[in-house]
This record gives sequence, structure tokens and C-alpha cells, in this order.
Amino acid sequence: MAEQANERRLALVTGAARGIGRAVALELAKNGFDVAVNYNRSAEAAEVLVKDIEALGVRARPFKADVSDRAQVEALFKEVREALGPVAVLVNNAGITRDTLLMRMKLEDWDAVLSANLTSAFNCTKEALRDMSKARWGRVISISSVVGLTGNAGQANYAASKAGIIGFTKSIAREYASRGITANAVAPGFIDTSMTGALKEEVRSAITAQIPVGCIGRPEDVARAVAFFALAENSYITGQVLAVDGGMTMC
Repeated sequence: MAEQANERRLALVTGAARGIGRAVALELAKNGFDVAVNYNRSAEAAEVLVKDIEALGVRARPFKADVSDRAQVEALFKEVREALGPVAVLVNNAGITRDTLLMRMKLEDWDAVLSANLTSAFNCTKEALRDMSKARWGRVISISSVVGLTGNAGQANYAASKAGIIGFTKSIAREYASRGITANAVAPGFIDTSMTGALKEEVRSAITAQIPVGCIGRPEDVARAVAFFALAENSYITGQVLAVDGGMTMC
């Protein structure tokens, strides 16, 4: 069973306090992983999540860090190792948006999004690979987006960061396959989170009309895809991008 195969392995989920990150952390816990819950600002939500994870019978701890900052990431992994052990599964989920048309986009908007979404994945993956290489086993799973596959008006910075995640993932997959480490990406489509919940109803309806399955996705849909890549038995899948989008981007 998955619980037995993944017993005592530790997953670190960045940006885990809310939305997709929260759902991912809970799904991994259900599959028998201990979970390090990374957050930057949502301390209270992270504490609640930790209690929910512990209720599932596995270990969990909250860890505050801005994962776009290299020094903070080094400190984060040191704290995680001391508290819970080496990281076996890394989920690069932390990210932000600063949407506007390119001609109106400020350099700081570009830099902030690339740093939070892409540099953070570089920082955390580089550190996690130290543990994984020693164990000769590991899973790197990064949250991209269908926008990284198709582009989107008003999201040049976000699309670039998410497309970068895909290229980064494929490169890691090639570099570390011989060491028992897989790297895959999940590309969510339109998912019902607090961010999308703020959209006007007519906008949500217009987007839903473009989704072949006829509904908006849930964070749990993305979480199950992440858990699939994380499981020990799925060792022959690497360098892949799985769109969880209700068919929006099918060829």
C-alpha cells in the first residue's frame, strides 16, 4: 500500500498554508508522508494545517521562510532536518501574481514574480537535492500552470515563470534520473481558490464555458496529481508535465 511504501518519508511543501498548497500537504499526509509546512505570512493558517495533518497520524511542523531568499532557504532546510529529518519529497508550490499588460508592467513586478515563482524553486530544489542524492531517492514536484503552456494576456511575468518551471523540471529530471530522483510538474488550470473566488461571476462563467468538463477545478484535484508523482511506486515517470485543467489545454 502507498502508506507502507512511503512510511517515514518527509515531504516539504512550500507556500503550504492556503489554497493548493494546503490541499497538497493534506493529501501527502493521507498517503503516509510526514509534512514540513512552509509559509511566509500565514502563520495562523499554517498552525491550523499542522494540527489537521497530525490528526491523520503523521508528523508535521510549520516553518516560516521566504523561499525566494537563498539564505532563508538554507536556514529552512537546516531547521527541517533538525526537527523532522531529511527531505525526500519537495513540492515547489509558493508563488504570486502581479498581473498587468506588458507595456504597463514595472520591472519590480517582473522581478517579484520571477523571484517568488521560479527562483524559489531553484533555491529549494538545490537544497533538497543534497538530501535526495545521499539517499539516492527523491521526488521533486513543481507547480506550474496552464498559462506556462499557452501564455495569457496580462500575465507575461507569471507565464514566463511557470514556463520556466517546466524547463527547470525537465533539466532536473535528466540530471538526476540515475540517482533515483524524479522531477515532474503539475500545471493547474482554473482552480477554485481565494484568488479566483474574488473574480466577478460573469468572468467565472466565461472561463467555465471554455472548460470541456464544464466546471472549475478544486485544490484537491491538483493535490491528487502531486501525490501520484510523490509515491514510491511511480519511479518510472520523470520529466513530465501533467495538466489538471478539465481539458482546457488538450491538443
